[in-house]
Amino acid sequence: MSRPVVLVMGVSGCGKSTVGGLLAQLGGWPFLDADTLHTPASVAKMRSGFPLTDEDRRPWLEGVAGWIGEHATTGAGGVVACSALKRAYRDVLRRDDAGLRIVFLTGPRELLVQRLADRDGHFFPESLLDSQLDALEPPAPDEDPIVVQIGQSPTDVVDTILRELGRPDPAG
Repeated sequence: MSRPVVLVMGVSGCGKSTVGGLLAQLGGWPFLDADTLHTPASVAKMRSGFPLTDEDRRPWLEGVAGWIGEHATTGAGGVVACSALKRAYRDVLRRDDAGLRIVFLTGPRELLVQRLADRDGHFFPESLLDSQLDALEPPAPDEDPIVVQIGQSPTDVVDTILRELGRPDPAG
């Protein structure tokens, strides 16, 4: 039986990597943190406090889309943590997987700011959060998103996602 590819999306600090990694671990699915596919130039740009342009994001999105398409085609499924802030970006990501399931992690700006302030060693500075919030196009109803409020434990978030996917048994 083919397993879905699940996109865990949202702005920086919403918990994409934590939730996506836990979801993949519990489900026995392959996991990709899309941040690992950014070019060194893009990482340096963000680290310096400058938001990426659509042109900067193009090769990154293509790489993420390739991973999604490969895992959808083989039926292995997978989980990818990726900001996917705009509808156009998500359209690229679902190009080779029309069944891509979208999980949108959302929450109050104050919580996002606190989370960004508390994390160590990440290239994305708190100063860029507002640019992401300004660019964010929440998934539309026709994208059939699973919308989950952050602020609860990662385990509770993952439990909600699994229920919404109709998979109380993650390996099922």
